[in-house]
Amino acid sequence: MNNKVQRKKGSELLINVTPTEARVALVEHGVLQEVHIERRMKRGLVGNIYKGKISRVLPGMQAAFVDIGLEKAAFLHASDIVPHTECVADGERNNFVVRDIASLVRQGQDIMVQVVKDPLGTKGARLTTDITLPSRYLVFMPGSSHIGVSQRIEQEEERSRLKQITQPYVDEDGGFIIRTAAENVGEDELAQDAAFLRRVWAKVSERRKRKGARLLYQDLALQVRIVRDFVGEQLDHIQVDSTRTFEELNQFAHEFMPEIANKIEHYDGPAPIFELYDVENEIQRALGRKVELKSGGYLIIDQTEAMTTVDINTGAFVGHRNLEETIFNTNLEATQAIARQLRLRNLGGIIIIDFIDMQKSAHQDRVLSSLQGALDLDRVKTSISGFSGLGLVEMTRKRTRESLEHVLCSECPACQGTGSMKTVETVSYEIFRELIRLNRTYQTDEFLLYCSPAVYMSLSGDESHLLAELEVYIGKRIRLQNETMYAQNKYDVVMV
Repeated sequence: MNNKVQRKKGSELLINVTPTEARVALVEHGVLQEVHIERRMKRGLVGNIYKGKISRVLPGMQAAFVDIGLEKAAFLHASDIVPHTECVADGERNNFVVRDIASLVRQGQDIMVQVVKDPLGTKGARLTTDITLPSRYLVFMPGSSHIGVSQRIEQEEERSRLKQITQPYVDEDGGFIIRTAAENVGEDELAQDAAFLRRVWAKVSERRKRKGARLLYQDLALQVRIVRDFVGEQLDHIQVDSTRTFEELNQFAHEFMPEIANKIEHYDGPAPIFELYDVENEIQRALGRKVELKSGGYLIIDQTEAMTTVDINTGAFVGHRNLEETIFNTNLEATQAIARQLRLRNLGGIIIIDFIDMQKSAHQDRVLSSLQGALDLDRVKTSISGFSGLGLVEMTRKRTRESLEHVLCSECPACQGTGSMKTVETVSYEIFRELIRLNRTYQTDEFLLYCSPAVYMSLSGDESHLLAELEVYIGKRIRLQNETMYAQNKYDVVMV
């Protein structure tokens, strides 16, 4: 077996690239933690900069719809129209407050915007006029004179040093945010980053002047972007199964991140790269509702458009002491599984967790502390509000891209996403009512019923007497036609 398969310690990225899609898996200590997928025909939009046109202003919602050339109009809220944009006068930048949307934009106006959330379900992309351009160590903020430092850089001396180095790069064109990866980085590297970002911004500004231009800037491809953003996570290895992508990442690393160039490896093992650490099967399991816990308990995760709910159950876990200890230990184990599933499935927005009821407040505090500790490993911002009066834990997780389920799955055509279907009995009785209605409304000699195999078997078998009784009741013959492609709840009645 390839020696790369045997590594079980540390963190690494597995990158699988094909002509149609790119997939990146973050594995920590041999366990899959995150999956990122980008399909060539459906590249994510977050970070893209567009020259859009205001198509509609909605004062009641304090928002506007913006045409950026996509199928659905994008959404721009008044709170996302910020200083140093064409919507706000120079004299107002220092004392800017959210104003009436109608005073900020007008229908038909051209506007430069950046996508902060991908389209999700029936919702279009979410936009901001606060443009930012990220690189390895810095984030460029056009039109700003501000210098910010990542909160993860805690030492005050280092924060001051980085600010002092970056200050000369700030001018009327824009300011910078210093990223976590810049900690202990030298002046030359920061200067190169600043120069690179200014070149990118110059190209964006030039494209903006062209007529008919829509997309002004597109972020890096997934595999390059992930390496850029994950490099500060103390990765041990980056394995790539595509020769072309391996060469591309090598070139990118030598130019912008030489410290990680020796960590990038070309994977040429006999097994597909996503079979390492059982990644492929883990992805399949992440699409299910039920998550088994080692103790015998389990989670039930339901994702809706409004929120995600997580229910914890003891299942087969009976414990060794008493009921309260069993419940506490199950909840404690569940906190680690929940934090991992949120990352793995990329669940965002409002999340409601229904822990098993605990009588002792000390147990509640320890469960909350355990959940917070597990979530601290998440790169995405989370916020926990604690137990509610009903014993539920309410939390939020920032959502910028679609969940794993939305990327890989579509709505079930049979149940329309409800997760349940009408029984054969219910569908049969609906058919009977429809036949009676049609018989009273129209003149016909007989009816032809097209139905699913399950309904056909029922009405021509055990329940055939019900169909015979209906024929006597309406005084018409009813013929059955088995349609193998029909879902259980689908049927059609034809008058013959």
